[in-house]
Amino acid sequence: MIVRTLEEARKSDRRVSAENWESVRLSLKDDQMGFSFHITTIYANTETPIHYQNHLETVYCISGEGEVETVADGKVYPIKPGTVYILDKNDKHLLRGFTDMTMACVFNPPLNGKETHDENGVYPLEAEAVAD
Repeated sequence: MIVRTLEEARKSDRRVSAENWESVRLSLKDDQMGFSFHITTIYANTETPIHYQNHLETVYCISGEGEVETVADGKVYPIKPGTVYILDKNDKHLLRGFTDMTMACVFNPPLNGKETHDENGVYPLEAEAVAD
C-alpha cells in the first residue's frame, strides 16, 4: 500500500508549476497503477491552451469556477464544483480559470512527474527524469 498526503507531496518534487497552474502529482508512473492522479490548481484570470496528444485525461472540479472550450468546434462548457470533463479524443482545448480552480486529474498513460506543457500545450509521452 502507498499512502501520501497532499501537504507532504506539495513540499516535494511532486509539485510542478507553470505560469497558469500548479500540479501536485500524488500518484505517478513509478507507482505502477496504470494511471497518474494529480491535484491541480488552475490560477484565476488565466487561459491555458492544452492539447494532450499522448494522454487521455479526466478532470473533476473540486472548487472554483471557469470554463473549458473545445478548439475544434468552439463549444464552451462551464466548470464549477461537481463538474467533470473527459478528454477522450485527445481534445485540443482552452482552459480558463475565472477564480482559482482546484481540480482532481487522472492521466492515462501515467505521467512520470516532470512533465510541463510544451509550446503546443502537449505533455511529451515520456519526459526525462531530472537527476537529484
